Amino acid sequence: MHKPEELSKDQTTFVVEKQKEKERIHDVFLLLQNMVSREESTVKLVLDSLYDVGSINLINQKFRSRTLNKSLKLISRTSKPVFSIFAWRWFKKNGSELITNWLESKVTFPNTDSEPTQAELVVEDYPHNQLNSVTNPQYQLQEVKHLRSQVMLLTTMLAGVVTVFGGSFIWLGYSLERSHVQRIVELQTQIKTLEASVNP
Repeated sequence: MHKPEELSKDQTTFVVEKQKEKERIHDVFLLLQNMVSREESTVKLVLDSLYDVGSINLINQKFRSRTLNKSLKLISRTSKPVFSIFAWRWFKKNGSELITNWLESKVTFPNTDSEPTQAELVVEDYPHNQLNSVTNPQYQLQEVKHLRSQVMLLTTMLAGVVTVFGGSFIWLGYSLERSHVQRIVELQTQIKTLEASVNP
């Protein structure tokens, strides 16, 4: 069994290590933010590529009709610039944090013991604890819910953009067809008038 002073030393060391860990993870977050702002064009190209793959897969999965499938793929290509604007704003706001959390989950190894150590209990009860709460299951659940809401928002935005552009294309096609028919009728009327004037 540990002596009280040794246990206290272990607890202090554990708290200091966790504080340093939090600082280093915060450094990763700041570096990622800096990289995102410097590499805007690269990030936009990545988002565009993901949009191309995601929109085609989504349309293929949800819409089996060949005509509708082709139409929606055409609409998704034309709506890409609108998506790019919203995706860039969202990524600029949330991307660095999400990547940081994901990277931290790759280097944070969960304790396999069922019982937490005394040092971990001290960290949890530490009054000025500002440790990153990524290791907290409740925080992870909140993150998952937040990510799902973001995905739902992007899906809704994509559906809205597809609907708007689809409606615009249908209306444009209808208008062009009407003007084309009207032009043909006018030309036929002019031909009949000319024939009537030539053959009295």
